Amino acid sequence: MTIAPASPAIATGDAATRALAARLDRPVVLVGMMGVGKTSVGRRLAQLLSLPFADADEAIEAAARMSVADIFDRFGEAAFRDGERRVIARLLGEGPGIIATGGGAFVQDETRALILERGIAVWLDSDLDTLVERVRRKDTRPLLRDGDPAAILARLKREREPFYAQAPIRVASDAGPHSDTVNRVVEALAAWT
Repeated sequence: MTIAPASPAIATGDAATRALAARLDRPVVLVGMMGVGKTSVGRRLAQLLSLPFADADEAIEAAARMSVADIFDRFGEAAFRDGERRVIARLLGEGPGIIATGGGAFVQDETRALILERGIAVWLDSDLDTLVERVRRKDTRPLLRDGDPAAILARLKREREPFYAQAPIRVASDAGPHSDTVNRVVEALAAWT
């Protein structure tokens, strides 16, 4: 597993970035805990590599015509996970690009198998304090509604890390700017491809 170090900024359109984008023959799929920055990093990464970006949760909401929180409330987590798997399978079939998944997607056996077979999984990993700080900015996370967010995140992180560790690439997403994480992802992908 690759853990990429910090690096200087990588310029959009430079030769190395164009060469990396040309080598990608399947989607790069960002996995990891809620609050790790998958969507923010994914958007910037897609822009840098001139590739399409998809946020799986946004695609699920568009397909269901309701929010993730509403899907959880009305149909339960099992129904959400089934729809999530189908949407991710569709996104994986759209060719090279960047896909940001929800925090629990890679924990699901069938979804993880799809991602590992048809994508390049990149685990964005953060320490617990960074996650807690980031999730406080958004109150739409169904799994954090019933209890202390720090305790829930600690439990989820402990439970989910063995699944995330199956991703072939691991990149630190620390409290610094997301652009630093993007640079680390680019370097890790360049070393891996």
